[in-house]
Amino acid sequence: KTIDARGLSCPEPVIRTKNALASGEKHNGNVDNVTAKENVSRFALHQGYKVSVKEDGEDFVLTLEK
Repeated sequence: KTIDARGLSCPEPVIRTKNALASGEKHNGNVDNVTAKENVSRFALHQGYKVSVKEDGEDFVLTLEK
């Protein structure tokens, strides 16, 4: 499942991530700023997910796996 949170201000990317993680599937998320990348990563790590981040131009692609 992919969450596109580009253009959204915090806390919206974290809220969308939280809702998507409720399904328990592997997730990818796209964000376009460092603050959202850090906040989503921190949230996912605290929920027990492994987080990997790749840069894609000016965007960040986060992959979250339990």
